[in-house]
Amino acid sequence: MVRFIWRYLRGRLGRSVALLAGVLVATTGFVVLTGATDTSRLEVTGSVGRETRAAYDILVRPKGARTPLEARQRLVRPNYLSGQFGGLTFDDWAKVRDVPGVGVAAPIAMIGYSTMSLHVPVDVTDAVDRSLDRQVIRVDTTYEAERGLSRADAAPGWVYVTKNSVIYPSFEPSPDRPGRYTDGREYPPFDCGGGLFPYPDREVLPDGTTVPVCPTDQSAGDLRAGQTRSDLERPWWYTVHLRPDGRFETGSRSGPGAPLGRPVDRLVVRAFATVPFLLAAVDPDSEERLVGLRGATVAGRALTGADRPTDTPTTANITAQRIFPAVASSRAYVDLKAATRLSRLASPQVSGLSSDAVRTALTASAGTPAGEWRGDVNDRYRESMDRRMAADALSGELLETVVQPGPVSYERLPDGTLRATTVPRAPDVFGAGRFAGLPQPWLAADQWFRPLTRVELVDPASGGAFRSWRPVGLFDPEKLTGFSDVSRVPLETYEPPAVTGADPASRAALGDQPLLPGGNPGGYLSPPPLLLTNLDVVPALFDRYPDRAAAPISAIRVKVAGVDGFSEVNAERVRAAAEEIARRTGLDVDITLGSSPEPQTVELAAGAFGRPELRVGEGWSSIGVASRIVRAVDRKSLTLFALVLVVCALFLGNAVSAAVRDRRTELAVLSCLGWPARRIAASVLGEVAVIGTVAGLAAVGLSLPLAAVLDIRVPAGRAAVAVPVALALALVAGLVPAVGAARTHPAAALRPVRGTSRRRRHARGVFGLSVVNLTRVPGRTVLGAGALAIGVAALTVLAAVTIAFHGTVVGTLLGDAVSVTVRGVDRLAAGATVLLGVVAVADVMYLNVRDRAAELATLRATGWTDAALVRLIAYEGGLLGLLGAVTGAGAGLAAAAWLVGDVPYRLVAVAVGTAAVGVLVAGVAAIVPTVLLRRLPAARLLAEE
Repeated sequence: MVRFIWRYLRGRLGRSVALLAGVLVATTGFVVLTGATDTSRLEVTGSVGRETRAAYDILVRPKGARTPLEARQRLVRPNYLSGQFGGLTFDDWAKVRDVPGVGVAAPIAMIGYSTMSLHVPVDVTDAVDRSLDRQVIRVDTTYEAERGLSRADAAPGWVYVTKNSVIYPSFEPSPDRPGRYTDGREYPPFDCGGGLFPYPDREVLPDGTTVPVCPTDQSAGDLRAGQTRSDLERPWWYTVHLRPDGRFETGSRSGPGAPLGRPVDRLVVRAFATVPFLLAAVDPDSEERLVGLRGATVAGRALTGADRPTDTPTTANITAQRIFPAVASSRAYVDLKAATRLSRLASPQVSGLSSDAVRTALTASAGTPAGEWRGDVNDRYRESMDRRMAADALSGELLETVVQPGPVSYERLPDGTLRATTVPRAPDVFGAGRFAGLPQPWLAADQWFRPLTRVELVDPASGGAFRSWRPVGLFDPEKLTGFSDVSRVPLETYEPPAVTGADPASRAALGDQPLLPGGNPGGYLSPPPLLLTNLDVVPALFDRYPDRAAAPISAIRVKVAGVDGFSEVNAERVRAAAEEIARRTGLDVDITLGSSPEPQTVELAAGAFGRPELRVGEGWSSIGVASRIVRAVDRKSLTLFALVLVVCALFLGNAVSAAVRDRRTELAVLSCLGWPARRIAASVLGEVAVIGTVAGLAAVGLSLPLAAVLDIRVPAGRAAVAVPVALALALVAGLVPAVGAARTHPAAALRPVRGTSRRRRHARGVFGLSVVNLTRVPGRTVLGAGALAIGVAALTVLAAVTIAFHGTVVGTLLGDAVSVTVRGVDRLAAGATVLLGVVAVADVMYLNVRDRAAELATLRATGWTDAALVRLIAYEGGLLGLLGAVTGAGAGLAAAAWLVGDVPYRLVAVAVGTAAVGVLVAGVAAIVPTVLLRRLPAARLLAEE
């Protein structure tokens, strides 16, 4: 048997080499190209919430930004972006923005907390005894936060009310006349005892003389630069003129150009409350498209991409400033109140005394209770912000430093509750190197659950302009997309912070109300960014820190185009975009589509100001679709590479079938000599098995250097797969012809080889004869056309994805959402498939010409010219190519349309184009057999016939 097979292969050496070359090319291509199917893929696991729709679908963060808790349990705290500072560059943003399918890529750069002094209004009108010429109203303030559970007494405030006229410093911006007052006169400075401003209010006595009235809040004590004072340590003072008409008039120490207070019927003073606001930078246009920031503007104007810091010059009393524009929240979202007790001190002596002497005298005096008052920071917040937006505002809010909070750490208790761990306090983080006595939130002396870091935006040793921010407009966060609907829309950038009691004791302590932030940046609750500036100003803000300025972006929130709700197709569309973002950037990419709120019980340690230990329920976000980058096989590419083998099998099967047809007489003789059917089949399979084995061994040696040249990683173990692949390919291709050979009847030795067409057809003309010829051996025609059709179908799908869908298409297949992304190796595989299909067409035409050699010689002898014979073969090749190309293009069009559920005109145009290419290359392939026509030995063939 072995000798028989070897003699046959040697006897038909040319044909054997051709078959071996085909198997070698297909097997080598398959092994090498499958080395490129390992690709970065975003694997999505877990179930998804079908009722959710976040403002964004994908979250991009710096590499390694995921917390351990998030990595373990896929749980994310509300406003988790508030603790992420920088890490992404503007180039990262551009890469994300350029990914196909990305509709909006909105960057956000968390900068840190900036504190602002707000006022708690206190109405003391009813505490004033209008019969007294002079009196002092003492205001004892108890600050309350966290639903009244945290309480602290502040230093008293004082309201000096006199019927004598009062003159106030005019703050005229002239370096020559700093002591000018509202009566038009100039007065010498008065030392109130270490105060910052030597021109206090002056009381006009009945004899016309004036005496200074030193406020108790003017002394900064022995604080050094960088040290701060809590709101609890800040006494405050008002000098009030009780006019003859019963109204009240107060002055202003706000700065140059500040007008005197208008006479008012009610005397409302203000206690100070320092509140931290988280400052972030956004791209205004992207933020508008993502959450409707511009449409949420309720006062002033919206933030624009043209906003830049402005510089103000130094005047007599105000240092030069660099003011950064911002839009502020129209709501404070802080639970901070003040309960005040009023008492009246009659006829005290305060005029002409130093601040310390005034404080001593007033503290020693007994007062008469004069009422109580409760105020809320939120009551006058809007008024305060409107005043800061005014065109004549003297300055902005100080921005010399920012405070950046870190993440909260947790330990899990046996019952599954998370205990938030406390960290040491560092009160001086609220200071600024060029200032002494800056205020800090009183609740900052409470427990800290997160570390705080001070970032000096200005060199403390510099004498340059102060830095500040000023609001240019107000936006209502509750008008932003998804802000108020916390229960349905998780993972929002501006989510309102709130937790509720998780056990009866905690609910009772909170009065069945949610716990809100109280103004402690180190506290557990982290508010969203409520101050927004333009992203383009961040490099100027961090000019002391080149690394921060180069990578200021904390996260990029991505909204995928065409995704307006959850569906399997939309989920796959989001996954495909996320995968491409991860591939291009190498950053942490999370899919937020389908995220859902999940209550989490958190235990908070008791506070330093009376708040008991609480167990609270917090709506964390469960990222329902966990995502991770894995090395996975691109099944679409693997399918394309398998098609290379399929087409090769068709080509090989056609060739073996032709060989069996040629040897029908020989095989019939063997049957007559007693060879059993199985031995005849084994001989045919043995021949193709030898070809396959040799091709496989050659492919092993060829694939490794070829992979190195193409920069594709192919391990030796994978290269060794070439042998079984080639052998299996050869056996599969030869199986049907071998079975046919085994069924050869001995009488076949007496019958000529002819086509299988069952009825005679009368052809008219060259074209008609070409049609008849193709139907004479329909199996061969189908094999050739099918091989070409497979290649054209693959090429049509890839061309449709590339041209009509810009490289990626998402749709459904058999009920599953799938995405197809075209890569270079895919195009190479499709090209190889088409090429093998063309070779199969050429082989079919070659076999047709060879089998009909005598017939063609007869036509030439009867007067057919060579041109007519060439046209005949060309028509057959063209029709065969047309059949395969149209079938393949139609199948590819149907597959692409099925995938996307639509047939756009561009898809049809692509299908028509690939069909035309298929017909063209098939026509070119038909040229090869025409060369054989000129070599036909007409005389010998006619003699044999």
